[in-house]
Amino acid sequence: MKKQTSLVLIILAFAVLFIVATAVYEHLGEEYKPDSLVTEGDKGDSGDDSEDSAEDEGKTEANPATDFTVVDKEGNEVKLSDLKGKPVVLNFWASWCGPCKSEMPDFQSTYEEYREEIHFMMVNLTDGAQETVDSAAAFINDAGYTFPVYYDTMLEAATAYNIYSVPQTFFIDAEGNLVAYVTGAIDESILLEGIGMIYENNE
Repeated sequence: MKKQTSLVLIILAFAVLFIVATAVYEHLGEEYKPDSLVTEGDKGDSGDDSEDSAEDEGKTEANPATDFTVVDKEGNEVKLSDLKGKPVVLNFWASWCGPCKSEMPDFQSTYEEYREEIHFMMVNLTDGAQETVDSAAAFINDAGYTFPVYYDTMLEAATAYNIYSVPQTFFIDAEGNLVAYVTGAIDESILLEGIGMIYENNE
């Protein structure tokens, strides 16, 4: 009788473990799925403007991207506004963040293709505790990534963009206007979609 009871308990324990493991797997799977792009137009009121011309379709209202200062790998201060004149792909990441790591190969390949046309600003959340300049730089070097990395040592950029989780990516046009953003890990197709929106906004 005791053996039967023990066997039932073991089976129940495995069943509970399986259910919990399945739930965790599905939850993590959702976190790793690329999110969809949100345009600045999606955030505002969607009033009916019949006078809008067809050529303005797809453009967002001018929405200057908030400026901030970070440092490059040599310790030089760099402002977002310094990059005005070319579109900017702004990404917030950390080396301890799994989803950040999952999207970086796509950022690298896209950077190699668009490096002459677009500024890539890969901003590391360098809080000095979970992440330091040394740990972030070591990760980038070990992985062989060559896109420009900047360190948010004062968390000025994170504060300016209300970054409470990573990764997050923002698409800024050549005039310095925020066009779209996405929360969560993205793949190459979403990255290219955001770049396309930048170009459309300046046409």
